[in-house]
Amino acid sequence: MGVIINNPDFPEISEQTMSSLSSLGEIILKAHGREQAEVGLTLVDYEYIQQLNRDYRGIDAPTDVLSFALEEGEEPAEQFFDQETRPPELLGDVVICVPRAQEQAKDYGHTFERELHYLAAHGLLHLLGYDHQNETERKVMRAKEEEFLAKGGWGR
Repeated sequence: MGVIINNPDFPEISEQTMSSLSSLGEIILKAHGREQAEVGLTLVDYEYIQQLNRDYRGIDAPTDVLSFALEEGEEPAEQFFDQETRPPELLGDVVICVPRAQEQAKDYGHTFERELHYLAAHGLLHLLGYDHQNETERKVMRAKEEEFLAKGGWGR
């Protein structure tokens, strides 16, 4: 279970960073009692994320991260399996635009690796039900992002 990284064909991202992204995801999932969950983390370029943003959000522009939850506010399905035979819970996918992460890291004055970890945490928290539609939600989500980044060694 945990985080499955798709399209890791970005030479600027080391194997160590890939492993660390998976570890951060596992920390977040475990803290939410979702150790058995599975999340896809897909790394893409500007063109691909712009297409997704246009097709799914109606915004014809690239963005830094998108989250696609498989269960949007739905009640979990009944448990028909015991713990050993239960298939993994599929939460959804997080899509990160690698070139945008590189730009944002420069803009915010931190490392590219920290920005990737921030975007992964942000996207995963969306899959777990967090949002930032108002100031209260934004503060809660930001605090959670920083908490998990610090636990994974990516704090400020």
